[in-house]
Amino acid sequence: MVNVWQVQVAAPSHAAALKLAQGAVEAKLAAGGQVAGPLTSVFWHQGEFGTGEEWQVILKTTASTYPELERFLVENHEWTNPEITALPFAAGLAPYLEWVERTTGK
Repeated sequence: MVNVWQVQVAAPSHAAALKLAQGAVEAKLAAGGQVAGPLTSVFWHQGEFGTGEEWQVILKTTASTYPELERFLVENHEWTNPEITALPFAAGLAPYLEWVERTTGK
């Protein structure tokens, strides 16, 4: 069974996204991450339809480290209800998956 997860979080700016990615990786809550964007988002917020520019942070972690990573993201995010999602990997290159587990291991 693969223990590695991909975690995504949206951020309002490149600087905010980079800060989240760097903080998570420096704290070894994620083995690595990418910042992508800008992306145009279409959404409902507080009963109103809207669009906006966002940046996506994509992090690699383990199932056991995810709760701590989620806590870090919530505590360090500008938004009170940030979009944070996580998906377990179904498969992957064994040396890569082992690197993620080693890097985030306590």
